[in-house]
Amino acid sequence: MDSSNNKTPANRASAFDILKKIIAGAKLGKEDFMPLLKLEIYELMYGANLLRMAKFGNKVDFCSLINAKSGNCSEDCKFCAQSSHNAADAKAYELVDAEKIEKAFWKAQTAGTKRFDIVTSGNELTDDEFNTIVSTVKKLSADKKKKIAMCVSIGRLTPERAGQLKEAGITRAHHNLETSRRFFPEICTTHTYDERIETIRNIKKAGLEVCSGGIMGMGETWEDRLDMALTLRELDVDAVPLNFLMPIQGTPFERYPVMEPMDILRTIAVFRYALPTKDIRVCGGREKNLRDLQSWVFFAGANAIMIGGYLTQSGRSEEDDLRMIKDLGLTAE
Repeated sequence: MDSSNNKTPANRASAFDILKKIIAGAKLGKEDFMPLLKLEIYELMYGANLLRMAKFGNKVDFCSLINAKSGNCSEDCKFCAQSSHNAADAKAYELVDAEKIEKAFWKAQTAGTKRFDIVTSGNELTDDEFNTIVSTVKKLSADKKKKIAMCVSIGRLTPERAGQLKEAGITRAHHNLETSRRFFPEICTTHTYDERIETIRNIKKAGLEVCSGGIMGMGETWEDRLDMALTLRELDVDAVPLNFLMPIQGTPFERYPVMEPMDILRTIAVFRYALPTKDIRVCGGREKNLRDLQSWVFFAGANAIMIGGYLTQSGRSEEDDLRMIKDLGLTAE
């Protein structure tokens, strides 16, 4: 869909009407949000920033992760360097030991993050792998020096496993939808969209918070992005990580162009309108795609970022991100 500027009075009026209805608590449908896709970007960001401020003020949520198990994944996700179906040169290793996870946790706490995420490759952990993570989380949860929350991103979760994670001390579990239902078969064929939704529902049933979002720039349409946002709204997730494709050599998307900064900012803003009270976290692809406009994500409606690098791609230093927040007059939570 064309994301070029459109300054017609009709589009401006309908977008401001949307903003007023959202603030009043109305639940709007897909057709109500469509004008946002063509609204002039700075007007769109103005409204998104108002929504961010209304819910989160000047606070910014930081999280970081450990890639605790990498590569050799059986799933065929076309964007992923860790898929065994792709020819990317990603480092592969089995689940790291508890000591390495603990070391990464304490480093994250010292760096000032609010959440620490244990991430593993693959569709589902073995019993031994899962038990290692549960016992490690229990040990960290019992430590009186612990101040930050722990999350996991470990693939498919049954209701029983989700419950065990909650008992161990996990507060939030991550499981991305990745894209819209319509577009999902274009990026993955080894499992279904409904399987992803099932895991999200299992997480919620266990009383855990849900972190679920996706990756933009894989060939989806603007309507696909809006569909995903509204599906996440229906699932009532708590946090929405937004990633922007970093084309990786050896994957089917290696020659895809990176997204333009203004398209990224528009995407963030549309998600803020659709999900006005949820954490919207900008993650992978921030540095490469946004370049000098990274700080604009907050004024497009994001209230959170991931710091310290991603799964197979490096980010920038925690110090640079903390300085950015301070320079903007925002406060790291």
